[in-house]
Amino acid sequence: MSGRAQLMWDEAVTGYDFGPEHPMDPVRLALTRSLVRAFGLDRDVEVVAAKPAGESTLRLVHREDYIEAVKAASENPGAADGAYGIGTLDDPAFAGMHEVSALIAGQSVGAAEAVWRGDALHAVNFAGGLHHAMPGGASGFCIYNDASLAIARLLELGAERVAYVDVDVHHGDGVQAAFWEDPRVLTISLHEHPRTLFPQTGWAEETGADGAAEGSAVNVALPAGTGDAGWLRAFHAVVPELLADFRPQVLVTQHGADTHFEDPLAHLAVSLDAQRAVQVACHELAHSYADGRWVALGGGGYAVVEVVPRSWTHLVGIAAGRELAPESVVPESWRQEVFARTRQLAPMRMTDGRWPVEWAGWEAGYDPADRLDQAVLATRRAVFPLRGLLA
Repeated sequence: MSGRAQLMWDEAVTGYDFGPEHPMDPVRLALTRSLVRAFGLDRDVEVVAAKPAGESTLRLVHREDYIEAVKAASENPGAADGAYGIGTLDDPAFAGMHEVSALIAGQSVGAAEAVWRGDALHAVNFAGGLHHAMPGGASGFCIYNDASLAIARLLELGAERVAYVDVDVHHGDGVQAAFWEDPRVLTISLHEHPRTLFPQTGWAEETGADGAAEGSAVNVALPAGTGDAGWLRAFHAVVPELLADFRPQVLVTQHGADTHFEDPLAHLAVSLDAQRAVQVACHELAHSYADGRWVALGGGGYAVVEVVPRSWTHLVGIAAGRELAPESVVPESWRQEVFARTRQLAPMRMTDGRWPVEWAGWEAGYDPADRLDQAVLATRRAVFPLRGLLA
């Protein structure tokens, strides 16, 4: 193995830019990369720039007519075809859109290839996790679904069981749709309840296509306002048991940082410390059930200075085998860069002051009157019997 972990990075991914008024500001990627470097984590990972995903790779998930529509809009943004979800308020067309979207997808596909072939045990693409893109259309700030493409490439390479765990505040609808009929892929999404947040999908009753794939989609719809203890309780009440049963050959995880209480686009109340705790748990689960093979992706996150860079730098540190202590002081050089780029003051430490995060395990019993426990129980009752597990 040439390196224990790879960080997939090409500076050009910061060209994924919907414009100055759009919440998905690419500065969040640049600042994350700078913070990783400021902490010296480059010494602990192999930094790799993979090639863009080619058309044959994109067609593993996306329809050819959609790819052609993205390419056309990339060349002439003013003529974008709204029927494909391009040129909308969520997904404005911009010059070079196809090229940079394919580059981001290529980093996730490259991460999957590296982990499968043994070039790395863990691989991180924090520019990825664009989980809303559908086979035939853009959605929710996502043009090409790099997470689905990475999984599809693993299947193409011979993987028979791939697990996908998505902890973004929004439902991982595009990945679920891509593998709805495929029992080789277990998709698990923990997200804010569809009654209160885009994309209004991800109900507990969505469990996969009838037949062999039934029970291969898992959704935990969390009540708005869920905080650290509830979020971690829900994760541990569902994810480990399902992975222990499924025994994936590779674990792919999506770590959208928009569950945070400072995020402007959603309504959960999770701290950076709880996000770090779930990242640590995913790393441990990869070693427990997938021989350590772990592909970790970014995702949403719109508190672009306060939250995203710190959360994903923790993720890189965990994958690199050099966890950053929550009380670590943020390097002054990075804080100066933040101010120069954004005129915002950067946070001082790698914590929100809530470490260690405490939560109650499901095995201790549940409260039928508690909304969080109701959500967890709905998921367990919908899915676990389909997989031969006790709800």
